[in-house]
Amino acid sequence: QVQLVESGGGLVQAGGSLRLSCAASVYTYSIHMGWFRQAPGKEREFVAAISRSGGIVYADSVKGRFTISRDSAKNTVYLQMNSLKPEDTAVYYCAADYVEVRTTPQHWGQGAQVTVSS
Repeated sequence: QVQLVESGGGLVQAGGSLRLSCAASVYTYSIHMGWFRQAPGKEREFVAAISRSGGIVYADSVKGRFTISRDSAKNTVYLQMNSLKPEDTAVYYCAADYVEVRTTPQHWGQGAQVTVSS
């Protein structure tokens, strides 16, 4: 069983930055990892993903503002969020899957609240 633990959420003003961390119980170079978010009253949506080989993909809504990265020595994946907007307010979830992470990942973290005030 893959365990994922997020940290780094919080409250920030619009235009500010936050960095989320996701510590995994497995080698992060052995599994595809990603970030999703769910805003109140909305469905969970894909944010960003990094594959085993290091390939990266972003949702259009965060492209140019968010950066996903991986520290394999620490088995940790990060989501650096810059130029935050109120519409980025959501619970952010780390996810992982050995096959494909963008659609229905098997493993999920507990979530981290990110609130962006206007």
